[in-house]
Amino acid sequence: MLEGMLETALYARDLDKAETFYEDVLGLEKIARAANRHVFFRCGPGVLLIFNPEETVKPPAPEALQVPPHGTSGQGHACFRVSGRNIDAMAERLTAAGVAIESEVRWPNGGRSIYFRDPDGNSLECAEAKIWGIEQDI
Repeated sequence: MLEGMLETALYARDLDKAETFYEDVLGLEKIARAANRHVFFRCGPGVLLIFNPEETVKPPAPEALQVPPHGTSGQGHACFRVSGRNIDAMAERLTAAGVAIESEVRWPNGGRSIYFRDPDGNSLECAEAKIWGIEQDI
């Protein structure tokens, strides 16, 4: 019955830095920003949600959408699906923006990925789908 992941959430205390990073460095299209609570981005067929953890632990106001409080502490992880032909281009884009490539992994099944960090320290990865045995790249 589950058809795939619709949203992925990460947490960042400085939404201004996060917004600049995900929009300008990674090139994601911003969908919405709500003050210092969250900023949302389109990412392929899904959505990347960046929440301020200090705000999402607060219960919603009675007149607001009744999304339960949530959050986490510490650094999270997200992996972006990138075709094999675009991994090097993404690494060059990141390096040009001053973002260090933390690691490059060549997986046993032939796929490859690169790891880097966002301004809040979240571990991000760009990987070919084949690292999980998915042969079709978008």
